[in-house]
Amino acid sequence: MAMCAEIAGRAACTSLTPMSPCMDNTPLLCALQANITTLAVDVIVNAANSSLLGGGGVDGAIHRAAGPELLACCRALNGCQTGEAKITPGFRLPARYVIHTVGPIWQGGKANEAALLAACYRRSLELTADAKAATVAFPCISTGVYGYPSELAAPLAIASVRAALEHLPGIRKVLFCCFSREDLALYEMLLAQD
Repeated sequence: MAMCAEIAGRAACTSLTPMSPCMDNTPLLCALQANITTLAVDVIVNAANSSLLGGGGVDGAIHRAAGPELLACCRALNGCQTGEAKITPGFRLPARYVIHTVGPIWQGGKANEAALLAACYRRSLELTADAKAATVAFPCISTGVYGYPSELAAPLAIASVRAALEHLPGIRKVLFCCFSREDLALYEMLLAQD
């Protein structure tokens, strides 16, 4: 458990391993289709549930790849509220850290979902900066079993990240790691508009 308490003082990974067009000297924001657990970035973000004790989709994949140490560390965090985030070591992952954030469950847009989803991205980037990390990969938060429509979530994710980065100059690369080709095409289209 000491490792969980000491993550803020640990150095971030020093470089990315080029394995796709996003992993070289491309712009600060980039989209790719990949298994987020394989990315050699400083931080990966986990679309977690409020218990932080693992689940399906991205959450389950990250817990399996990181090993049982991640579950033990998450137990000590006492869960997480929607729109908030907490950080742990990456353990057996290539990423140095995992930031666990709890996205909103889609309820038709009438339950403050947009503000909560924006907070997930903002808070995750703040924790990335606090850890002195420079590279971070996000999954498509809340768009799986939580039902947030991708066509609404993607532009909100990009806008939230851009707004947060204005105050966090140490972060040099943000990857939007998409599971489906459809999500990748959506992110690429939105990122190409600027």
